[in-house]
Amino acid sequence: MSLEPYKVYAIKYATLQKQASENFIGGVGGGDLHEGPMPMDYFVWLAQNATNTWVIDTGFNADMALKRGRDFLRCPGEGLRLLGVNPETVSNVIVTHLHYDHIGNFQLFPQARFHLQEAEMAYATGRHMGNSFLSGAYEVDDVVGMVRRVYEGRVEFHKGDTQLAEGLSVHWVGGHTLGLQVVRVWTQKGWLVLASDASHYSANMKTGRPFPIVASIPQMVSGWQRIRELADKAELIIPGHDPQVMQQFPVAGDGLDGIAVRLDC
Repeated sequence: MSLEPYKVYAIKYATLQKQASENFIGGVGGGDLHEGPMPMDYFVWLAQNATNTWVIDTGFNADMALKRGRDFLRCPGEGLRLLGVNPETVSNVIVTHLHYDHIGNFQLFPQARFHLQEAEMAYATGRHMGNSFLSGAYEVDDVVGMVRRVYEGRVEFHKGDTQLAEGLSVHWVGGHTLGLQVVRVWTQKGWLVLASDASHYSANMKTGRPFPIVASIPQMVSGWQRIRELADKAELIIPGHDPQVMQQFPVAGDGLDGIAVRLDC
């Protein structure tokens, strides 16, 4: 294939100590799942080649970490700068969905267009937000901030599957939220999929047991199959919050241990 491959990075900016039973509907029940510590890491992602730079999600800030009891390690913008990317000059940000930990730092990207599924904006501003279970992972100020950027002409809506550039596309899967999208990227290893919260941990997808924050379980299960079709192999499916990502992939460069890993090599 003659496509120019992307380098793809996971940038860790926060963490949370949890038990395994908190990460699966119905808790743990034998097999490969056993009760015990199962922390959650928080990431933003970067896909870059000689032609394009794409930031995927924007994370949250120190104030939100304090509000929600997360261990904040560094501003996601700092992680990007360590990889040579200045958030203030980024042109394109893909938003997998509008939960607080994926869109909370949109202000760091004053020049960016935000790429979002139309279904996600409809969901985050619609009648379901009157239910605290469904709205709990949204922050109203973040959602309103995105609405303001719609009025500024800075949000590009997508409906389903869209190719954004050669070798990079977004794909609606729903499930975790009704407008969740995943990102497919061409790399030197083949087609890689940033699954975001379609599968918080590899084990959610592997065992067929969803994470407890979910808008539609049937959509989530169907989304897993779609992700498998989009990726060239299982190891190129990158879960959204799994600490194993930082262990299974090489450090992105000198001084980046514990901060960023390279997903495409």
